[in-house]
This record gives sequence, structure tokens and C-alpha cells, in this order.
Amino acid sequence: MADDPVSLVAAWPHDVHRLGDAAYGAYRERFPAIADKPRIAGSADSLSVEQVIDVAPDVAIFRDGLGPNPEQIRQIEAAGIPVVFIDFFSQPLENLEKSLLILGRLIGAEERAQAFIDFRDAHLKRITGRIAQTPALRRPRVFLEVHAGLTECCNSPGRGNVGNYVELAGGHNIGADVLPGASGKLGIEYIISAEPEIYIATGGPHTAKAGGFVIGPEFSPAEARASLARMAARPGIASLAPVERGEVHGLAHQLLNSPLDILVAERLANWIHPELFADVDPDKTIEELNTRFLAVPLAGPNWIDLRQQAGGASSE
Repeated sequence: MADDPVSLVAAWPHDVHRLGDAAYGAYRERFPAIADKPRIAGSADSLSVEQVIDVAPDVAIFRDGLGPNPEQIRQIEAAGIPVVFIDFFSQPLENLEKSLLILGRLIGAEERAQAFIDFRDAHLKRITGRIAQTPALRRPRVFLEVHAGLTECCNSPGRGNVGNYVELAGGHNIGADVLPGASGKLGIEYIISAEPEIYIATGGPHTAKAGGFVIGPEFSPAEARASLARMAARPGIASLAPVERGEVHGLAHQLLNSPLDILVAERLANWIHPELFADVDPDKTIEELNTRFLAVPLAGPNWIDLRQQAGGASSE
């Protein structure tokens, strides 16, 4: 929404391990000032009110559900700093558009924010409209493991987060049957009993230290596919029917919890209903995003298939 987004930042949590060295390097090359931005803690457990007040922002923006507690809000606002909450995480299909409009108003870029919202809405409606018009649609059971390999098996979306995109794309998220919140953990016994038909892992540079699934611009498609194969070979996971069939896919976690969610929706649609969405091309969507909206182009690979497709891995 801004030609120089870094110039608008007073301070940030600087989660470069999640962003990835390659992505951070691309931003630093384009906007060298990013390296000099103050770094502060971003969650309620470790947030320093003094740090926030010290950098004197015009407004303090936090993620809903992972921000300051009521007393910290009172202290920040008492210093003359308005506190704003946005949500790209818990219920993004409900709140991401509202959050973008808030951000657009804050930086005086309402028109640009609305242009992106219209672009995103058109891409999402292409999927939801086709799902709605498909009578007796069968929803395959999907096991989506987030941060695959970062901790013991298995992190999963529940009723919210990326699980909502599984449902939007015509699948059934097995995590939603037992996890009441936006995310949680599933036991391998439950996963096996749920008989998923499709297995999707998310990961990125932040999982490398644990030997988990890695993907993103600092990894080659071959490296991403090899790490996905390791995830599929773990005890319990290897016995799942989709793994035995090679119906295993990997997605960059960096695409989640952001306005890039349209890429998640399109790629999930390809994997869950390949015939219904054969004409949906998230690679083309990336080209449009890079040309029209992104200050720093999105590089890949952003997704991978365990069984190499005729055209290779997408977004390589």
C-alpha cells in the first residue's frame, strides 16, 4: 500500500527467522533503512511498554490476541499513543479485509488498500463461486500440518487460521473436528483414525534448525522437496494413505497470516480439487501481485509437490 513501507515503521519485532534471510535481504537491498529500525518485543508476555513509548510512534499496531494486556494498553495510550488491533491470524477470512482498511486509513492510502481488496476479493470469489455452483461437492479430508517438523507431531489449524482456507477451497480440515481454537496439536493416533486423503505441510526458514520442512527463496526446489520427503517418512505419517499415494504437498508458511492469503486459497484449490480448478494459476497471481502491489517482489519456491509434476514444482 506504500511505495516505501519501511519509512512508515517506527519499530518492529524483527522476526527475521520467520521471514527468512533471503526475504529480509531483499527488503534490505531495496530499503537499507530497515536494518536500522529499532527492534522490540511484540507479545503480551514480553512486551516492554517503555520500549513502545521510547520510539514514540504515531500509533501502535498489534495482532489481536497477541498484543498488550489491558493495563499495558492503558499505559501506552496514557503516553498519547493510540493502540490499534488487526487480525490476519485467527479469523482472516472475516477480519483481513477490515484490517487492511484500517491500515490504509492510518497511512492515508485508502484507495490503494481498496484496490488490493477488490483484487483479492475477485480471486477468492472465483473459488467460492465455483464451489457453490458445484452440486453434491465431495469434500476430501485434509491433514494440514503447520510448521511441520518444528516440534513433535503435529501442529494443525483448528476452527480458524489456514483451516478456513481448506474449507473455502472445498476440503474438510480434520483439525476442525477436535480443535476448538484457531490452532492446536493433533496426536498421531487421531490423525491416522481420521483417514485424511490429502497431506499438506507448511514450513519455511524457521523450521530449518529443527530439521523440519523448509521452503522459500533461500532453498532450491530440490531442497524443499527433500525436506518434504523427510516429513512424509516420519513414523505414523508414512502410513497415511495420501503419503503412500504420493498425495503430499508443501506450502511456504510465510504466505499465511497475510494478504498473500489469495495464493494459499488458489494453491489449496488446485490440490484439493485439481479438475475443478485446473484453470486457476497462482503463479500468474504472483506475477500480478509483483507488478501491481508489492514493493519487493515475492520470490519462490512457495509450494512444492512430493511427486514432481510434469511442469516441475510451481513457483520455483
